[in-house]
Amino acid sequence: MHDLTRLHGATLQPDGATSFSLWAPDAHSVAVRLGDGSVHTLHHQDDGWYSARVSCGAGTAYRFLIDGQLSVPDPASRYQPQGVDGPSCVIDPDAFVWQCRQWQGRPWHETVIYELHPGACGGFAGIQARLPELLELGITAIELMPVSQCPGQRNWGYDGVFPFAPQASYGTPDELRQLIDSAHAQGLMVFMDVVYNHFGPHGNYLGEYASGFFRQDQPTPWGAAIDFRAAQVCDYFCENALMWVLDYRIDGLRLDAVHAIRDADFLRTLAQRVRSAVPDGRQVHLMLENERNQASLLNQGYDAQWNDDGHHALHVLLTGESESYYSDFARDTTIKLARCLQEGFIYQGETSRGGGLRGEPSGHLPPTAFILFLQNHDQVGNRALGERLINLADHRAIKAALGLVLLCPMIPLLFMGEEWGCEQPFLFFTDHDQELGKAVREGRRNEFADFAAFADEALRQRIPDPNVAATYLSSVPDRSQGNPTLQEDWLACYRSLLRLRHAHIVPRLPGSLSDGTHILGEKAVSACWRLGDGSRLRIDLNLSEHAVAVAAPDPGTTVIHDYRASLSRDPGLLPGYSTRAILDPAT
Repeated sequence: MHDLTRLHGATLQPDGATSFSLWAPDAHSVAVRLGDGSVHTLHHQDDGWYSARVSCGAGTAYRFLIDGQLSVPDPASRYQPQGVDGPSCVIDPDAFVWQCRQWQGRPWHETVIYELHPGACGGFAGIQARLPELLELGITAIELMPVSQCPGQRNWGYDGVFPFAPQASYGTPDELRQLIDSAHAQGLMVFMDVVYNHFGPHGNYLGEYASGFFRQDQPTPWGAAIDFRAAQVCDYFCENALMWVLDYRIDGLRLDAVHAIRDADFLRTLAQRVRSAVPDGRQVHLMLENERNQASLLNQGYDAQWNDDGHHALHVLLTGESESYYSDFARDTTIKLARCLQEGFIYQGETSRGGGLRGEPSGHLPPTAFILFLQNHDQVGNRALGERLINLADHRAIKAALGLVLLCPMIPLLFMGEEWGCEQPFLFFTDHDQELGKAVREGRRNEFADFAAFADEALRQRIPDPNVAATYLSSVPDRSQGNPTLQEDWLACYRSLLRLRHAHIVPRLPGSLSDGTHILGEKAVSACWRLGDGSRLRIDLNLSEHAVAVAAPDPGTTVIHDYRASLSRDPGLLPGYSTRAILDPAT
């Protein structure tokens, strides 16, 4: 394994001592106070660095002492067993004994992602217990919502202030490694959602002694932007990515909201450093969430992007909703879906609702450069009441759309619970102190003031308080609350479609290209792809309630999926709420 250069934090040395390093350019002095009360001076180095070698080993608690007054945890702490306000803990990343040592990952085209919230799934041990059922479902990769240490015991994970430290309420660092090792032993990849665009609102003290970490000329929704132009800042986040990939053997990273990172050079540098650090033969995948639709990054070290455009078009067709960001997709929605299936992004430089130009041309990219979904944590949890799609749309239409999402050559993503028809909400939840909790509650409710359903302040008071435990508990998927027969029906639908994907689509995916789309009618499209082996895949989708004319399957082709299409005796008519997938063998 290639070495991981660690500049930030506490690094255990071969002789059992620990090297402590802190970038504190605004400080006059820095020391480290260990759990036994002893204080050791860190020596001033070039460019604002302070470092020292101390005779202490793994398990040592410590805090940094800035100018003899400010006592802070390590911003590169590998473990915060007592939370964001407690001391940091020295960790030996090499102490864990890996069982699945020959794991090299899986090719990107085999990916079927299952996104989950670690806390809602019982922590690292709880997720590990669920791996066999996810494998049976047809999942090939689990994607963990951010696990970096956040304030309190429950959080979505995007309020993290210690990117290197797994959330203590989910388990220890080695319990996370055990989850990953077990997943690999069963042939499952593990992806990590990482947040490099901001720090959370409580527990981060970098501004007190390293103001150069931030730039005041670029405000973001979370405060001053992170200044990736500083080499020490760039190294901090690159080291974090390398830690997940090398120390934890994570198979891929999903970078959250990189549209808030204005420095594209950093994104390219991070990808280059990850690629160069991974041993030959090992497969690691990098994914983006990026409202700016920067297709160019998908040729510069990144495998794929979450395709919000595709989701939004499908959601509008399924629900009729047109407020907020759905307004960009409320007109010519069928045309927009057709463009998505043919070219990837819908917005490729056009003006969006904010008035600016959004996106770059993407038609040259393979379909596997786009991750498609009907639900994820954002699209469910950012709703005021956290409703899942099953509560918003006709179930027949959802199943028709599933045929497209799970069989088309884009990479599919599922959100925890959708596979068994979970009807519980997934709400935004936090665990802040009383003052911050009040601010979050009021801010959350005010976000929806422009929505017709919550225009009245009294109605906004019905939006669940993110900071009360009941909000979190109601978001934990619980199969005992539903109808077992209906749950099995949904499970059978997902299993069947994923079996078809693995049997007919995945082996043919490398080298796939769009072969055009055709609009059949309002809410109905026919999309074709030339697969890598020369065969041709056609998916006919009708999300309307009315039948539409469609080309009948040609002789010699195979209908691999038929959801309600056979209800019509005329193969040239596609009934309402139906999907048909046709495979034409290579010629």
